[in-house]
Formats: sequence, structure tokens, C-alpha cells
Amino acid sequence: MFSEIDVVLGLMVAVAALALLARKLAIPYPILLVLGGLCLALIPGLPRPHLNPDLIFLIFLPPLLFPAALFTSWRDFHANLRPISLLAIGLVLFTTCSVGYFAHYLVAGLPLAAAFILGAIISPPDAVAATAVTERLRVPQRIVTVIEGESLVNDAVALVAFQFAVKALNSGSFSLPLATLDFFEVSIGGVLIGLAVGFLASQAQRRLDDPPVQTTISLLTPFAAYLPADQLGVSGVLAVVAAGLYLGWRSPEIINSRMRLQAGPVWEMIVFLLNGLVFILIGLQLPEIWQGLRERTLSLTRICWYAMLISALVIVVRFVWVFAATYLPRYLSRKLRERDPNPPWQHVVIVAWTGMRGVVSLAAALALPSMILTELPAPGRTVIINLIIFFTYVVILVTLVLQGLTLPLLIRWLKVVDSGESEREEREARLKANLAALARLAEFGQQKVFAAELLDRLRVEYEDRVRELETFGQDEAHRMAAMFSLDYEHLQQEALRVERQTILQLRNERIINDNVLRRIQHDLDLAEARLRR
Repeated sequence: MFSEIDVVLGLMVAVAALALLARKLAIPYPILLVLGGLCLALIPGLPRPHLNPDLIFLIFLPPLLFPAALFTSWRDFHANLRPISLLAIGLVLFTTCSVGYFAHYLVAGLPLAAAFILGAIISPPDAVAATAVTERLRVPQRIVTVIEGESLVNDAVALVAFQFAVKALNSGSFSLPLATLDFFEVSIGGVLIGLAVGFLASQAQRRLDDPPVQTTISLLTPFAAYLPADQLGVSGVLAVVAAGLYLGWRSPEIINSRMRLQAGPVWEMIVFLLNGLVFILIGLQLPEIWQGLRERTLSLTRICWYAMLISALVIVVRFVWVFAATYLPRYLSRKLRERDPNPPWQHVVIVAWTGMRGVVSLAAALALPSMILTELPAPGRTVIINLIIFFTYVVILVTLVLQGLTLPLLIRWLKVVDSGESEREEREARLKANLAALARLAEFGQQKVFAAELLDRLRVEYEDRVRELETFGQDEAHRMAAMFSLDYEHLQQEALRVERQTILQLRNERIINDNVLRRIQHDLDLAEARLRR
């Protein structure tokens, strides 16, 4: 028999193998992991781990949301707060209502409150899936900001709507004023707790200069935000996001270089493993979900047909809302048109098509059996829960596979390319920073604080960087300079390679020991990391 450790290790091996295959095939790895999980689920005799919703909400969700918020640009997030809010709040509620009424009238015997539960579950696009699909695509930065910003907030809105729908089904009543008041209490409470945790974490980081301890604090911060918020009945998701956004703004001032160099790879590895396990576990849930349909009042053909119709509705509803929310406010407000002109319709299509569902939806659906639905008889309760879980699973598969696979093709077909705004900002910032350093060196030269040969040596290096930044990629006349810059980088890489070979040979000949080798390798690694990729 396989132990739990065997299963986890086996899944990690599968994640690594499928991720490598996805890179070779140029496919977003969440898609291939889900499909790989489906294939593994069909192999007889292999263990089929159960996806515990409590495990998702407690172990997986906080550390996946936190780095996404941590590395979000607060400037861009704030500048696009209106479209992000329209998607994260308006679209979630619009999808919940649309799917609720549609499923209620489509599926015989499905109560309206249960249909609203389904709508709330499948309303939020997945933050992890959106980031994984868009990170390798060269699209305008505003599209990425809106999609990622939406995915940071919409989970909290959807989970609150889900809880209200469950309460309505249990009690048989629903009060819109009370639900609205609860929504603001849950949201504001979560944000306040997250900001408090972010402030405390920033104070702790500011006073430390011990990267292992600081990295540990960083890893614990999302749980420190989520757990108290969840215990107090407010939004743990918004608490994690608020803490991440606060620390993302403050960390460049309070975190030193040693901490950044060590914590970055740790977070990168953890996020990759958690993402991989989550998506492969989604694929592995098919047999259990299919088994739950044994007790049913409808034929399997009709159930599958209903699931496809609901999936299509989810996609159509997003298109309708995104186009209406983009153009209607600008049509009604001249000030808005002047301040923020209409974006190209191609950009709107991409945002509308990026609506992949993921693990939060499935975790919420799988949590249903643990919730008491007192107004329904036991057999009816089982059938309804199984239908909701199956519909959710199909929506995840359809949106993740269909939209995830076709999004790169759609971007190429629409001829949407990155405007290069981020690269221009980076070049200008680097230029100003290097000019400021040169000015400081000039001050040192006048004060004669350091030896002239040291100042000249460093000045030459900075002047070379300034010349490169001033000429790189500005117009046709400067393209040869840019090409020379790339050749210079290749020359640096070759020189670093020779250095590595030399010190390795010295180690092999026992002229230097391994500690010396590793110290020199570390310096060479930093030098290579400074080169453009």
C-alpha cells in the first residue's frame, strides 16, 4: 500500500516532469498538469488522493495569493482600481446571479438558492491560472495588471457570496440589506487585519539582518494574516492580499540585498510546487466526482449537456460584462473619456477571454458536503451537492483548457503586442540611477576622500553604462549600438564561463578547496545575474 508520503513524493515527480514537458511544448503548465492528473486518475491501481477543501483554504491559498500580491505594482493597481473593482466585484455578482437563475430554470428540481451557490462557486477566475497563462505572453502591462488585480480580490467576493447563498439555502430566507452590511463588514475587517499584520511584519523585517530568520517570517506572514481573519469571521483572502500589497510597497525600503537574494528562490520554489500540486490534484478528482453521480435523477448525457451549457454561459457572461463595463461608463461620462480614453477592442477581447477557473472554485464545491442543508431531504441534498460539484469541475476544465490553450493563438491573431512601456521605464530609471551615482563620484573626487585611481576605475564603468542606456533601442541610427551591447553581453558570458572552468580545474587539481570554489562561484553567479536575459 502507498503511504501519504509516497503519494506526495510521487505527485511532486509528476509535477516536475509535466512542467518540463509543458515548457518544451510551450503550453501553460497548469493546463498540462490538469490533463496529466486526469490521465493519472484513469490508471487502475494508482492512489487517488482526496482534495480536502480545508487544506486548500488553509495551506495552499495563503502562500499562493501572498506572493502574487507582494509583487503587484501598487501604482498600476491603484491606477486601474476602477476596472479591477468592476471585474472583481461587479462581474462576480453578475455571474453569480446569471448562473443562478439560468441553472435554476435549466435543471429541474434545483432550488434557486442552490443554483446561486453554484453561481458563486464558479464566478471567480483563478489568480494562479491567470498569472501562469499571462506571464509568458508579451501583452500590454495594463492587461496583465487588470487580470492579476481582479484575481487577487474576486476570490474574497465570491466566497462571501457563496457563504450567503449557503445561509439562504439552510434558512430558507435571504435579506439583501443584511447581506450587504455583512459583505462590507467581512471585507473591511479582512483588509484591516491584513494591514495590521503587514505593518507588524514590516517592523520585524526592518529590525533584522538574518536572512534565514527573515525568510521564515516571510513564509509565515500569509498564515498570520489568514488565520486570525478566518477565526474572526472576516475575509482571510482579503487579509492576505492586503498584507501582501502593504509589504510589497514597503519591502524595497526595509529588506536588504542578502534577504532578497535568498528569499526570492525560496518563494519561487514553494509557489511552483504548490501550484503544481494544486492543478494535478484537480485532475485527480475526476473519479471521485464521477462516482458521486451514481445517485441522480437525470441521465448522464443530460447532466453533461447541462454542464457544457453552464460553461458556455460563464464565458458569454464575462464577455458581456467586460465590454459593457469598458465602454458604457466612458459613453456616459465625458470626463472619464478624456481622462481614460477607450482602450482598443482587441485588448478588451483578451481580458474577456482570460476567465480560467481553478482551485478556489473546486475547493468551495468540495466543501459543500460538510455544510448542513437542513431544508432539504437527505437524498435530494446528496443529488444537489453532487450536481454542483460536477458542474464546477466541468467549468474548470472547459475554461482552463479551452481558454488557456487558445489565449496565445488569440493574442497572435489579434496582433496585440507589448507597447514596451515597462522597458522604457526601466531604462529611464537605470539611467537616472547611474547618473546620480556618477554625480556622487564627482563629489568624492572634489573632496579627495578616495584615491584617484579608484574613482577613475569606477567612473569608467558607470560612464559605460550611461552610454549604453542613452543609445539602446531609441531609433534606427542607434540599433548598431544595441547590437554591440548584446555582443558585449555574450562576451561577458563567455568570460564568466572560462572563469568557472578555471576555478573548477583548480579545485580538481586540489590547488584550492571547495569553500574557496563556492565563494568564487557565488561572485560569478551574481555577475551573471546582472546580465540581461
